Amino acid sequence: MIKLFLSLILVLSGFYFLTEKEELPKDPFADITICHTPSDDMSQFVNAPGFASFHPSPIFFEFDAKGEMTSFPTSDGMQGKGYLIKASAPTDKWLFVYQEWWGLNDHIKHQAEVFYDDLGGKVNVIALDMYDGKVTSNPQEAGQFMQSMKEERLENIVKGAKTMAGPNAKIANVGWCFGGGWSLKSALLNGEQNVGSVMYYGMPVRDVEKLKTLNSDVLGLFATEEYISEAIIKEFATNMEKAGKKLTYKIFPAVHGFSNPSNPKYDEAASKEAYAMAIGYLKEKFGV
Repeated sequence: MIKLFLSLILVLSGFYFLTEKEELPKDPFADITICHTPSDDMSQFVNAPGFASFHPSPIFFEFDAKGEMTSFPTSDGMQGKGYLIKASAPTDKWLFVYQEWWGLNDHIKHQAEVFYDDLGGKVNVIALDMYDGKVTSNPQEAGQFMQSMKEERLENIVKGAKTMAGPNAKIANVGWCFGGGWSLKSALLNGEQNVGSVMYYGMPVRDVEKLKTLNSDVLGLFATEEYISEAIIKEFATNMEKAGKKLTYKIFPAVHGFSNPSNPKYDEAASKEAYAMAIGYLKEKFGV
């Protein structure tokens, strides 16, 4: 009887310590179903439970365009495209704008124009079409588009735009979501011609050796979210420090996509603050 009593005490004690012990920090990639090592490719999240529903379909949006679609050759024998607003006077200053995972829709074209106007019309602004003409408002289809695009093709689009801008071009980059990651990748691809990168809630490049080649600092405007989480952002900050590069960032108390007016979860206050940081940064880089 005494042995039974002691055994019961041991079992209950073990249960207590198991339930009361401190949880270990969660691996931000632990619940993500992927077929390769976690990387800086945002498409790795597409198959994660709930990721598609994390992106509500954008509300219908239209505007009166002041720019025009343009095309340029890419090294793979194809054509790249983008929505271009030329500066009011010839200049080598360029802003590359990168779409969300929906594609190059009217919202992104309009946002390119907002940057153009607030930069005083003194910078060429081009919103690059990273899906070769595909656009959707369906989250599942957006995920398929993002997964189907080959990294080499995406890089060729960026490089083609760089060639179009010219060898003397000074290029800054800005993007959201999928495009937030490509703002940073573009900064890397543009080499010595890069002057800055603004990332809105985009997946960072994780390779420290690649980050060492950056020709500028980075401004990160992140959201409070599960996927591009605080843990991932802090890892990015650590990697940038290791690379000897400057990262300025803020995690806003708002959801992913908070800065898109066509997003049903648009946060006006957070968006206004983030944009003030972005346009201030870009004005400094371009000297306008």
